[in-house]
Amino acid sequence: MKIICIGRNYVEHIKELNNAIPAEPVFFLKPDTALLNRNRPFYYPAFSSDIHYELELVLKINKVGRHIQKQFASNYFDEIGLGLDMTARDLQENAKKKSLPWAVAKGFDQSAPIGRFLPKNNFSDSANISFHLELNGKTVQTGNSSLMIYSFEDIISHISNYMTLRTGDLIFTGTPAGVGPVKIGDVLEAYIESEKILKCEIR
Repeated sequence: MKIICIGRNYVEHIKELNNAIPAEPVFFLKPDTALLNRNRPFYYPAFSSDIHYELELVLKINKVGRHIQKQFASNYFDEIGLGLDMTARDLQENAKKKSLPWAVAKGFDQSAPIGRFLPKNNFSDSANISFHLELNGKTVQTGNSSLMIYSFEDIISHISNYMTLRTGDLIFTGTPAGVGPVKIGDVLEAYIESEKILKCEIR
């Protein structure tokens, strides 16, 4: 199982980090050891002092595919959930300044908390899914799949041109604006529409 994450897929998030809009989907990987499920707590790592949350819709791949055409891409996932791309922003910025890879800032242990998944059939339109994140009861991120630069189908087709997708792979589809830091004692709660999907305590 691999975790594939799409970067820069919401215009307002691109603006808040002063990045450029990509000409095609940009993706990176997290190892399976990054996975944190069953609403278990996230333990603040000693190597960073600036961990940020990034809420994303997550697709669960349901069959093997390679060189998938866009018109068939929707057949390769049947569940949608939410995940947090926890990012060591200080490590990431330091790596960027040195033009070095920043896998350490994204792929550390427990950096991918995920919630439960909902059947794709629950949604009348997967291109219009609203979601939001609350930090200590206050909404800090809101998003809708209609605002994505690259759709679920664009993403699946693009990734599959470079690497085989396998059953159980997870695709984080990008984060909307509103990312920010967490501290020990914080509680993150994520919703699709009005349904709570994920809870994560910071310890």
